[in-house]
Amino acid sequence: MNLNELYTQIITENSRSKENRHPVEGATHSLEGVNPSCGDDITLQLRVKDGKIEDAGFIGSGCAISQASASLMIDLVKGRTVEDAHRLISLYFQMIKGKITPEELDDLEDVAALQGIAHVPARVKCAVLAWHTLEEALDGEGKTDKVTTEDKK
Repeated sequence: MNLNELYTQIITENSRSKENRHPVEGATHSLEGVNPSCGDDITLQLRVKDGKIEDAGFIGSGCAISQASASLMIDLVKGRTVEDAHRLISLYFQMIKGKITPEELDDLEDVAALQGIAHVPARVKCAVLAWHTLEEALDGEGKTDKVTTEDKK
């Protein structure tokens, strides 16, 4: 199996996985993210305690890329500090822009499967929806209850 086939398998499995599709009991953060250009819609919920993301989950619908990205993101940030999550968000956006070193890419673990999205501009908004939602939720901007990818060009 070559690397592209492995990445396709990771995206496919995560887009269908139910593991991270759930409301979070005792959520401290909840924010809806919407991609109006294609209809992707997720609600991300987090339980943050003492600066650490104890639990995370999402509900919603959308294309395989948006759903896989949300699931992979949750796997990566759950159990980490908010500070580390912000570092990973920054690395993810660097990866999507094609500006990441191989060492930095290693920090993204399975999320690296989305690296090829940088070459498909029409799918970038799908791939970044969950990440913009996470960033705004952690920054406390979730009080608006909704973020759209149109706001994040």
